[in-house]
This record gives sequence, C-alpha cells and structure tokens, in this order.
Amino acid sequence: MSDLAGLTAAELAEAYARRDVSPVEATRAALDAIDERDAELNAFVLVDADAALKAAAESEARWTDGTQRGPADGVPTTVKDLERTRGWPTLRGTWLADEAGPWPEDSPSVARLREAGAVLIGKTTTPEFGWKGVTDSPRFGITRNPWDPALTPGGSSGGSSAAVAAGMGTWSVGTDGGGSVRVPASFTGTVGFKPTGDVISSYPPGSNGLLSHRGPITLSVLDAALLLDVIGRPDHRDWAALPATDRSFADGIEAGIEGLSIGYSPDLGYGANHPEVASLVAEAVGVLAGLGAHVTEIEPVFDDPVRAFQTLWCAGVARTLKPYGPDDLARVDPALLEYAERGRGVSAVTYLDAMAVCADLGLKMARFHESYDLLVTPTLPSVAFAAGRNGPTPEQSHVWASWTPYTYPFNMTRQPALSVPCGRTRSGLPVGLQLVGARHQDGLVLRAGRAYERQTGWSPVAEAAQGRALRAMRATGATGATGRGQQS
Repeated sequence: MSDLAGLTAAELAEAYARRDVSPVEATRAALDAIDERDAELNAFVLVDADAALKAAAESEARWTDGTQRGPADGVPTTVKDLERTRGWPTLRGTWLADEAGPWPEDSPSVARLREAGAVLIGKTTTPEFGWKGVTDSPRFGITRNPWDPALTPGGSSGGSSAAVAAGMGTWSVGTDGGGSVRVPASFTGTVGFKPTGDVISSYPPGSNGLLSHRGPITLSVLDAALLLDVIGRPDHRDWAALPATDRSFADGIEAGIEGLSIGYSPDLGYGANHPEVASLVAEAVGVLAGLGAHVTEIEPVFDDPVRAFQTLWCAGVARTLKPYGPDDLARVDPALLEYAERGRGVSAVTYLDAMAVCADLGLKMARFHESYDLLVTPTLPSVAFAAGRNGPTPEQSHVWASWTPYTYPFNMTRQPALSVPCGRTRSGLPVGLQLVGARHQDGLVLRAGRAYERQTGWSPVAEAAQGRALRAMRATGATGATGRGQQS
C-alpha cells in the first residue's frame, strides 16, 4: 500500500484501467500515509475518510463498468483550505472563521474535481488568509517539511505540497499570489504550476486582485497538465474566466524541446543564490541544452519590482481584514496586522502606480518572448529553512517577498510559471528550477518541464523518503555520504 502512495495520477489511471489497482486501494494508501505522517507534519486541517472511501467505491464501480470520467476519476485529492468545499468548513487558518458555517458551495476548482470523479480526502493547511511564504497559523500551528520536519515546506500552499510529497494524496489544488504554489514545490521536491491568469476560475474573488492564481501541486509535470485539464475550465461565477477549449494541456507534452530558444537568468539581475542552488540550476540548464534547446545566458530584463508588489500585497491584506473590528483583530497573527497597517496607508494613486509597474513588466516580458520561447531561473535562491520562521534570516522575515525574488514578478505579469525539482543539495534538500512562458503558452511550459522531468527521473515521494533515511544515518554517524545532486 505504501508503494501506491507514490504513484502519479497518470500511473493510477493506467493501473485502474488494467484492474491492477482500485481507487479504494489507492485511497486507503493515502489515508494510511496520513495516519503515519500527519501527526508530525501537520499538513491537514480536515480529513474525511468516510466520504473519501465512499467516493472511491463509486469510482471503482465506474472503472469496472467502463463509465469512468477520465484520468482524474478515483485519484486521491486534497484541497488547500482557502478553496470553498461544500459541506466542509473553509477556515483559512484564522480564528475569525466560524466553523459552523454554513458551507453550501464549492469553489470552481472543487466543483470541477467532483465532476471528474476525483476522490476528495480533505483540506490542507495555509497561513492565516494565505498571507505569507511559509505555512503556520494561529489556529492550526506549524506545518512541516516531509524531507525534514524541522524545516518549513514553504507556503502559502505548504500543506498541499507537504501532503503530496509525503504520499498523503496524489495531487492538490493550491493558490499562488506571489509564489505560493511554486515556493512550496521547490522546498518539497514536488511540481508546482501557476498557469496563465484566469485559466483557472476563481470564486469568491481574492483580495489581491490580479496577483491571485490557483494551480496544481503534483508528483509530475504530466500530472500537472492532467489536473489543469480538470480545473482549468470556466465557471460562470468568475466574470474574467477564459473561454473553454477542446485542447488538452497534455497535448504535445511529450514532443521535447529541440530547437526551442531559452533565456537563462541565474538571478534576474537582483537575486543572490546559495552556491549549491546556483550549481544545481546551472546543471539543469545544461540538461535542457543537451535536449536540443538553444540556451543563452541573458542580461537582466527588468529591475526588482518588489516595492510595487508589496504595495499591491499589503493593500490586499488590508482589504481582507477590513470587515473585522478590534476584538477580532486581537486574535490575528501580529505580523499579518503589520501588513494590513501598511496596506491601509496605500493611496489610490500609489496603488495605480504599482499597477503601472505590472503593465510595464508585462510589456518587457512580451518583448523578451519575441526572442525567447522560455525564461529559466531558479525557483528560489535558497533551500528550506527552519519551520516556524517567516524567512531564512531575521531581516527577511519582515518582508517575505524578499526571499522569493524569482516568483512574484510572474504573478504581476500573469504568465505561466512552473517549478520542477532539479536535484538535492549535499544536505539532502530539494532545489527547484523555474520555467516561465509567454501568456497563454501554458502547454509549451509544461512540455519543457516534462522533457526535463523525463530526462532526470525524479520521484518526489521516494526521494523524500531517501532524504529522511540519509539524515537519520547521518544523525547516528552511520554514513559519510554527501547526498545526491542532479540526476541524469
């Protein structure tokens, strides 16, 4: 059963079709993994085993009689606790949410998952209102990294990434307002994809406006495409949703990258990478070149837009907390209150100035993509740091975007951006490679990530288990191993 928890959704669908595995068995494997690991990791705010097993039995019947609804049917699935779920509370990591509800409706992503026959297991942790790049909250405490529980899985979709990396559900839906799908993917060795803005419908609309995205966190790039096929369909509640298409995001995903033009920026001109991150990402870029892509190290495309991002982000936090009075706010994360205070000081003109920075960024990246199919960067400049901290250093804890310099610009431009694992440091921690495409070139980004993935052969659940074993041996002095970097 533990082996089943490491199968991708694509592998599960093939196994279901052959009758080698049933959705009930796969769901039990995920629930067993939750029983085994979640007391330590704290990735879930809710697990509904009875509902999951009932849905799995219904899926098994469909696979048996040939009426399955596609490759998502029967896949054990989790949802970040910012997304509404009919019959389950959406508490958003805060004491300000009333668990009693009522909870009458699903968000668009959850509705599409139910229609596709996915098995919903439960809801995963988030920082309060999803406000920062790590995952801890006043209501649910600290979420930890499956590779090393002393470390953070990142955030704000840290519960989702921890669940996927630990085999506690095959894939998950996260949200990404400045890197919140890609940051935890990088820290946990999973795949995280932020598609073009409005590919995935949003309801209710987020307080952060154009920054807000949803996206898959998965065990493989192929799974990210398959999950996006399910949740990337329009919903009437989102007035800005893109129209439906008959094309699958998996179409052409195995076509390779020979002949593609890739611009490689080690630091976007303003970041500072850990030496091992820089080395592993450079090796990964070499793999892309070896697959036939034309790779060029490029000059900076834009200046660091962190001030404009912070203006938009803090204004969104202020709007989120606006309905609450002093007694309520006394129960809120103090650091979140600081962000809200900054946001309340943002004038309309300052906000529009920040929006103008987004427009300028978008134009610069559109010009960039006239010459290059893809931009490649590290996902993050560092690896996972201690759980319970807001940043790798005290200085960076005050502005979480200061340590995620390569993710938030592409929320501002609303471009598709993918994080794929590109090896482990000598201490055994995963590093992420980010691939960015022009708007609406989601399929191309996934195709490039898939080509890299197939060449390097990474299995997040197995890798995380190996990483834990390596640390245990080091702790007892049983090995002098230095860990594994890039696979090829």
